[in-house]
Amino acid sequence: MRLEGSCHCRAVQFSLESAHPYPYQRCYCSICRKTQGGGGYSINLSGDAHSLKITGEENLSIYRAIMPSDDGGSYQSKAQRNFCRLCGSALWLFSPDWPDLIHPFASAIDTALPVPPEHTHLLLDSRAPWVEVQAQPGDQQFDSFPEESIAQWHERLGLTQ
Repeated sequence: MRLEGSCHCRAVQFSLESAHPYPYQRCYCSICRKTQGGGGYSINLSGDAHSLKITGEENLSIYRAIMPSDDGGSYQSKAQRNFCRLCGSALWLFSPDWPDLIHPFASAIDTALPVPPEHTHLLLDSRAPWVEVQAQPGDQQFDSFPEESIAQWHERLGLTQ
């Protein structure tokens, strides 16, 4: 499925192909919550990095989160959260660990997305106390990352495009 997206001020517009377009995965981590707001979580999709086309690339900025390390210190994540430097809209995440993938935020997608038959709520161990998890029957909930990938979820439910 072809996904088209943009920031709020439309200074950045993008498109990419996605075989996994169902916005089912709700991430409650502090990074998603604080960089995107909205409900205390973000919804990530998966797309083909090689198909990404960008208009207004000069208006992009990248944020790399500061992560706590096991020794009590911190380090900078390799993951690149791309956002519009003019309006602040979060657009997508790219990680060099998975160079073939782009993870656009569903909130930035302008294309009508299909409604998922179930949701996966993840990183619940870092959700804000005020956030109520609105899980429905059949939804999965995880304190950390589930073992099932975005691709595997789509395949299990027969939803690969």
